Order: sequence, then structure tokens, then C-alpha cells
Amino acid sequence: MKSPLRVLQDPSLEPPPSPPRLDDFGFDREFTEWLQPLAEWFYRTYWRVEATGVENVPAGGRALLVANHAGVIPWDGAMIRTAITSEHPHPRHARMLVADWAFAMPFLSEFLLKTGNVVAHPDNATTLLERDELVGVFPEGVKGATKLYRDRYRVRRFGRGGFIQVAMRTRSPIIPVAVVGSEEVHPVIFEFPQLAEALGLPVFPITPTWPLLGLLGTVPLPSKWLIAFGEPIDLSGYSPAMASDPALVLELSERVRSEVQARLFELLPRRQTPFY
Repeated sequence: MKSPLRVLQDPSLEPPPSPPRLDDFGFDREFTEWLQPLAEWFYRTYWRVEATGVENVPAGGRALLVANHAGVIPWDGAMIRTAITSEHPHPRHARMLVADWAFAMPFLSEFLLKTGNVVAHPDNATTLLERDELVGVFPEGVKGATKLYRDRYRVRRFGRGGFIQVAMRTRSPIIPVAVVGSEEVHPVIFEFPQLAEALGLPVFPITPTWPLLGLLGTVPLPSKWLIAFGEPIDLSGYSPAMASDPALVLELSERVRSEVQARLFELLPRRQTPFY
């Protein structure tokens, strides 16, 4: 029996391979943009966010967004991103750095990755900034996100200033971001460190609805939000080698923290109550 003829195709006529849907951090742009209407519902209807200074975010190129943190669940990161995709004349996606404990939860981990979030680590921030991405960081960390309600809107110390070192080494401008409203979505009235240790969690916050109402207690309260994007802080006058100077790093870190705190004090009087 004769073997069937093979038709040889000119390789130059083959369609080019389609680009991968996910980047190497797991970001699914198509999925994220499919969720945009839901994000905008939370932004415009549920929390009634008012954003100012969004034009301070560069339309292209690298920049580091540095914000205060609250709310236990990173709703603040989602609303910062939505402000940029909804209000900016040249919308772009911000890649938010999220504490590693959040990625230990199976379903939440996949969702965070697909929507462009990455584990909070200097190497990840550096990689993204060197690709001219927009990166968001919360230097207060977990302690800031779970501060007690009586300490709301008092910005805690920004760790050891690792974000300053990243910005200096990548020649990235810093955009201070002040967020009002996130402290009320899950107001923390008490911490249970013994239970947190038993569960392997960094903290176990107690709110008026959690864990009293079970899963229903994870629903965020409809507070009134205000977000202010400050003018860029240019660090190009400092050489990357100066990132190894701890005194300078601490000084610049405190400068950024003070800028965020000042903006919060300006925003707070604009609300008659936390929910109106």
C-alpha cells in the first residue's frame, strides 16, 4: 500500500503564535477587565469613592504608589487600581503588592494572582518596575491593615524603608496615596493573638461582624471613601548605591509617610460621618 502524501506547508504562511494569556506572575488582563464593571460598582455605588490628583499618576513608565493600609482584606488596593482605570485619562493597571499570608488561601490566592496582584517582596517590585509597570505598596504591612479602630488614620512607621531602596535602585518616582474609608469597612475592635498563632495567621482581628456573623461578617461595610494621589516624589537625584545608606533610607521613608499622613488629615474633615 502506498503511503499517503504529506502536504508540506510553508512555515512563513503559518499564523504567528498567540501571546500567552497570563504573564509570568499569573496576571490575566482579559479576566481583570471582565471584572471591571463589578469593580466600578463598588467604586461608584457602594463606597461612592471620590478621587483627586489621579493625573499625578504617570500615563506610562514606572512609578511606585505608596499608600496607607487598612481594612484587613485589601479592598484599598482594589479601589486604588479602580480609580486609575476609571478616572485616569490614560487608564493602566497597577500591580499591587500583597502580604504573602493572603496567598496561602487557595481560592483567594488564584484570584489575587489573576487580577494582577503579586507577593509583597522587593524582588517582585523591582522586576515589575524594571518593566515600566505601575506598582502599589502598603509599607505599614499587616499591622497597618489590622490596626485598632481607635488608632484609625494614624499612619504607622513604614518598616525599614524597603520600598525606598527599591525606588532608588530602579529610578522610580514615588506617588504618595492617602485613602480614607478603608478603616471602616472592617473596623477592628480587638485582636486575638493566641488564636492567630494557633491558626498560623499573622493576626486574628475581631470586628463588630466577624467572627460573630460567620462568613456574613466578611462583607465590607458601605463607608464613604476619599482617595488622594499626591504629586510624584522624584528620587532621581540619588544614585542607586545610596540605597545602602540606612539613615538616608529612613529619612526618605519618613518623608513619604509624613506626606501620606498630611493628606489624610486634609481628607478626613470632608466627611460628615464615616458613612455619608
